[in-house]
Amino acid sequence: MSAVSNDSRKRSKKRYAGGHHNKRWKGSRELEIGMQGILITCNMNERKCTAEAFNLLNEYADTLYGPEKLQDNNGSSSEEEADEEDVDVALKKEVAQLKASGAKQERRFQALDSGANNVIFIKTKNLESDKLVHHILSDLHTTKKKKSRVILRMLPVTGTCKAFQDDMVKYLTTFLEPWFKTPNCGTYQIAFKARNSSHNKRDEIIKAIAGLVGKLNPKNKVDLTNPELTIIVEVIKAVCCISVVKDYTLYRKYNVQEVMKEDTPKPDVTTAKTDTNTAEQKDKHDTEETNKEEEKKGDDDNDNNGPQDDKEADEEEVDGE
Repeated sequence: MSAVSNDSRKRSKKRYAGGHHNKRWKGSRELEIGMQGILITCNMNERKCTAEAFNLLNEYADTLYGPEKLQDNNGSSSEEEADEEDVDVALKKEVAQLKASGAKQERRFQALDSGANNVIFIKTKNLESDKLVHHILSDLHTTKKKKSRVILRMLPVTGTCKAFQDDMVKYLTTFLEPWFKTPNCGTYQIAFKARNSSHNKRDEIIKAIAGLVGKLNPKNKVDLTNPELTIIVEVIKAVCCISVVKDYTLYRKYNVQEVMKEDTPKPDVTTAKTDTNTAEQKDKHDTEETNKEEEKKGDDDNDNNGPQDDKEADEEEVDGE
């Protein structure tokens, strides 16, 4: 009996532990349709990447939008105001304050599970993620300050929809209008990537989006070298994350590590041209010397062969004509 009861207790503990683990996992927040934010990629260190992302985003957000203002949920009021209020009003106000203090306050940046390894999603509130990311990359590109070690790419997400081709085209029809609908137009490219999703074919999606952009304004042209705009389409599981960004090529596909690198100095055009001219002059001089030697040798041969070679020369010239 004791062995049976011990096995029963072990099973109960395992069942309790498993249920507790599943409950915690289910309670974690994930990337969902309707959210806006920033996709951040890293290399095998998501926790450190999240910490760096918060530091970097808050630093530049404070510059653009000012320090984050948190609501005071304590809601303390002065004695004079309390004397003037009716009892019922005071009770209602106290209940509202208790509810507010018990509710979790949503911050300006909130890290969520993206649904893919080495990718984190930072949900944003009350700010434009595309402008914030562009501002960060612009400053890092100019200053070359090393402000991150594990963050790779920072991709703004200004729109989300279901990750099916029909839903994406329907959503993009309205989403792309501010950039590509007449009278607006520009050169563009499409950057598409799918993670943990196999039902979308890259070529078909790109072709469908390009056709849509062409319908919005025929003057929109594809440019894969240095486009004015880049349509970013990132599919993770069943969510499609979309944004339209500038300077995608200049800022190395929005790669933070590449942007912070010092630019490789270009060779001096004047020096290179001088070296080329010197080499050409040397080759010309060598060619002239060779021609002189051949002419001298030819004269010696003519002296030895006599009129017979002159006749052969005349015959060759006639054939050439």
